[in-house]
Amino acid sequence: MKVTVVGAGAVGASCAEYIAIKNFASEVVVLDIKEGYAEGKAMDLMQTASLNGFDTKIVGSTNDYSKTANSNIAVITSGIPRKPGMTREELIGINAGIVKTVSENLIKHSPEVIIIVVSNPMDTMTYLVHKTTGLPRNRIIGMGGALDSARFKYRLAEALEAPISDVDGMVIGGHSDTGMVPLTAHATRNSVKVSEFLSEERLEQVAADTKVGGATLTKLLGTSAWYAPGAAVSGLVQAIACDQKKMFPCSTLLEGEYGLNDLCIGVPVILGKNGIEKIVEIKLSDAENAKMQESAAGVSKTNGLLEL
Repeated sequence: MKVTVVGAGAVGASCAEYIAIKNFASEVVVLDIKEGYAEGKAMDLMQTASLNGFDTKIVGSTNDYSKTANSNIAVITSGIPRKPGMTREELIGINAGIVKTVSENLIKHSPEVIIIVVSNPMDTMTYLVHKTTGLPRNRIIGMGGALDSARFKYRLAEALEAPISDVDGMVIGGHSDTGMVPLTAHATRNSVKVSEFLSEERLEQVAADTKVGGATLTKLLGTSAWYAPGAAVSGLVQAIACDQKKMFPCSTLLEGEYGLNDLCIGVPVILGKNGIEKIVEIKLSDAENAKMQESAAGVSKTNGLLEL
């Protein structure tokens, strides 16, 4: 199993690290345009192998896509990160050109590759890959919902004063501060709805804190977060590589599901060896559906800024 990570910055390096540590891939290739940067990150990570007990080979490359040949899965993290006060949507002009070039080069050397998009604005970048590559929709996946759901579960556990392993919950909708739809009514603590433990007001606060999870970290760190995004990507990659049939909310091209067409947005999917193997349509309340439709309108507006 060969995995390529394009972009050796903080997010890309975290992706490579978490994938390697899980020891399911034979090789991880890290690629970057900055001379020697990916090679240095790969060497540093390889020097942790004996300490962390993994045998995955990590290779760095400066913009040589031939090193990525025959990759089963590729992760696109490249692009400029958010700075404090920036929205994900403000990154579209620069990142669209980068993502288009990267995806074309990946497919040239690995025509059967499954692509996971991390670059922001993530839903629109996922849509761009669909429109410019012609790959089937099962092989193009946007990461956002897996990360947003992890942040949701963190906030739920915090509010419940419970171990996070007790908590389950999911965020659908767009990967933006205004587009996320945390499904508070569906969230549980050991199969008991969290509404049994938390007031409606507290749950609203959990949802609000989840939606600005990325912006909160950007303000604290001065740039985008990397540990949780890297962990989210590794979870998706492992589910595909190991054919786990696990359910994650991911940005995927919708063709009538949830009453939506011709856009990529976060919905629950089953991930296995073929990428997205099934889109799961869950029953939403009228209020949840209204939020989902509003989120979709926001994503469509951002998509309209693309020069296809």
